Amino acid sequence: MASAMAGIEALKGTHQELKSRMEKSVEDFRAHLASARTGRANVHMLDQIKVDYYGSETPISQLGQISTPEPTLILVQPYDKGIVPAVEKAIRTSNIGLNPMSDGTAIRVPVPPMTEERRRDVVKQLNKTLEDHKTAIRNIRRDGNDQIKKAAKDKLISADDEKRASEEVQQLTDAEIKRIEELFKTKEKEILTV
Repeated sequence: MASAMAGIEALKGTHQELKSRMEKSVEDFRAHLASARTGRANVHMLDQIKVDYYGSETPISQLGQISTPEPTLILVQPYDKGIVPAVEKAIRTSNIGLNPMSDGTAIRVPVPPMTEERRRDVVKQLNKTLEDHKTAIRNIRRDGNDQIKKAAKDKLISADDEKRASEEVQQLTDAEIKRIEELFKTKEKEILTV
């Protein structure tokens, strides 16, 4: 679908800016889903965990090799053996319910099967994340509508253009919210399936 806003000089960049900001929100939600715990080991489960590495919070994935040699085990092999205890502590204190074990050079993270209660907790947590991301997308919509109203107030666009542009922003918002809701439903089904 071609953008009506792209044809209006005063709003040329607005549509692209809103779309790109909303897509960033969708991608962020997708990253949260990837790191959500299911019954199987997954290298992305550790994506949200950061380790204090010489004073800066660094994602575990940048500090070592992460693999899943077995369906119920994540193996973390830090490049710098000196940070093994820090990585182990970061995993243990994160709220994803894993208990890592280290042999001094690598960290084994067994992924226990999830209980029904834990599955529901994970879904509840993801539902909250979903609502946060919907709110973020709606805030982006508000910003877009404010830009459109300002352009109309400054007589840069006609009333018809304002109406069309506002409808377009709403369609964009609805489409992006629908995308994250579908991502959530798929993940929810994966988590609740034993």
